[in-house]
Amino acid sequence: MLRGISTLNLDTKGRLAIPSRLREQLAALCENQMVLTLNLLDRCLWLYPLPQWEIIDAKLGALSDFDKQSRRTKQMMLGYATECACDSQGRILIPPVLREFAGLKNKITILGQRNKLEIWDDERWSQQRDELLDHLGKETGEPSELLRQLAL
Repeated sequence: MLRGISTLNLDTKGRLAIPSRLREQLAALCENQMVLTLNLLDRCLWLYPLPQWEIIDAKLGALSDFDKQSRRTKQMMLGYATECACDSQGRILIPPVLREFAGLKNKITILGQRNKLEIWDDERWSQQRDELLDHLGKETGEPSELLRQLAL
């Protein structure tokens, strides 16, 4: 299970060093064979271990090409999907088109999301996080039903 947060730097060639604790998990989950694609909901990237990507790929394949939203989802997720593996120093190369989409500059935040990692520009992630925290409970002054269900 991929979880936790890490902040690190993207090198000048667009390579991202995966933190060692995550690299060890990825080696066990997928022998470092992964797929990187864009996130349709936020301006960040999703990095899937290959077995998890294969589940997503099958679900995408089941979507109809005659439904516009389904077709667009497939175009985005499959069209931008890039296979990658860690090099000998534990880095992955993020293609320029994906770096541009996610606004990745120098400082990067990686968030574990159970079956995948999210890769964010650190400044953009900080802004998203702050907006979420400011919004939680503001409307009623109490936690949302979703948070109550978590029974924190």
